[in-house]
Amino acid sequence: MASHRYLAEALGTFSLVFAGTGAAVANHLSNGAVTHVGIALTFGLIVLAMIYAIGETSGAHINPAVTIAFWVAKRFEGRHVLPYITAQCIGALAASSLLIWLFPKSETYGVTFPMVGLVSSKAFVIELILTWLLMFVVLGVSTGAQEKGLLAGVAVGSTVALEALFAGPLTGASMNPARSLGPALATGHLTSLWIYLVATTLGAILAVVTFRFLHDATTSEKSKS
Repeated sequence: MASHRYLAEALGTFSLVFAGTGAAVANHLSNGAVTHVGIALTFGLIVLAMIYAIGETSGAHINPAVTIAFWVAKRFEGRHVLPYITAQCIGALAASSLLIWLFPKSETYGVTFPMVGLVSSKAFVIELILTWLLMFVVLGVSTGAQEKGLLAGVAVGSTVALEALFAGPLTGASMNPARSLGPALATGHLTSLWIYLVATTLGAILAVVTFRFLHDATTSEKSKS
């Protein structure tokens, strides 16, 4: 049933935001005990875990940009796009709201924003490239519109952790509109939200174009040989 898929996406995105931004909250409250590396690994590991947990049910998109990109790639039915995105955003907002209730003395709750001194245009480009890379990997290891199996879990989770490791201090390494929307709406910090909604979506779509170009070129070469 389609409702099971939507629920899986809501729960998967809830888990992603609760664990990932929860690690950031724990790091702040523990005076750095989790560390930046720990936060990055948490994001990567929770993505890996959710691919194993709900990949067979919903495809484990847990990211509106991924859902839109799968639709653009004609791997995903258009009638499911809006329900998937709605479920993902509800899950993210629920996770952020719960973290605020659990830890009222925290400050940012994992809100993504450009580092001090980094202009919006450069932050936009960084998030676009990060999401392009993530979606490029997703397209390479997924079956249709489903991220599932050992290869997908390790590849996608590792990519998320890798990008969070080096780009987290720059922009928060969102790569996911819902991941940024949840904390932003829950805390009211909306100033830079547009970057994380637009750049991530465009980056994912660009990955589809790139992947299709390379795939078509490879297919053409094989047909000539």
